[in-house]
Amino acid sequence: MRKSRFSEAQMVTILREADKAPVAEIAKKHGISEQTIYSWRKQYGVLDADE
Repeated sequence: MRKSRFSEAQMVTILREADKAPVAEIAKKHGISEQTIYSWRKQYGVLDADE
């Protein structure tokens, strides 16, 4: 599997941003697709950045 360019902590931080702002806006800001955010939410949605 390809190595992600974001660490798990960065993914969780981006997810927290997406909780507060529109997903489309956050995806564009970070250069990822909206679907990526939804996939991450499925995988990391219950974690905090410090976990």
